[in-house]
Amino acid sequence: MSAPMKLRAEDREDLQVISGILQDAIVPIGEMCFLPEDHRFVMVANRFKWESAVEDPPPDRPDALVDASYDGDDGDGITVPFERTNCGICFDGVTAVKTKGIDLHERRQMLALLALEGMDSGVALHFSGGACIKLEADGWICRLQDIGEPWPTTRRPAHPVD
Repeated sequence: MSAPMKLRAEDREDLQVISGILQDAIVPIGEMCFLPEDHRFVMVANRFKWESAVEDPPPDRPDALVDASYDGDDGDGITVPFERTNCGICFDGVTAVKTKGIDLHERRQMLALLALEGMDSGVALHFSGGACIKLEADGWICRLQDIGEPWPTTRRPAHPVD
């Protein structure tokens, strides 16, 4: 098991690292909030722990990691599920938030985060289906921190090849 993530980004290059860590995170609309008086946008995401996933799972078990030390196996002593964890993300310096393709009244709707993009006027959060949240900010700081303990999952995100 890897240590909890705790990162800070202050420029586009740093944000690319956080974007990779958050790729395929699941974000409930109800877990996002803009705090205009604090110039802050916060959200809690359920992120896939890419840092603990192996590149090539066994051919007979594409949904599993291999780790002989895991004792919660399926009888063969080597199967470990992937992991997900809750993660808090905070953007400071945000002056406005704009959305595209998102119904904010659907508080239980889940969004799949594809990427974060640094822009001259702020940061864009790109979700599957073309949905987007644009955080307007002249200067911004992004902080990410894992919250709580990770849990096992047998599902590894996959993307179709074009």
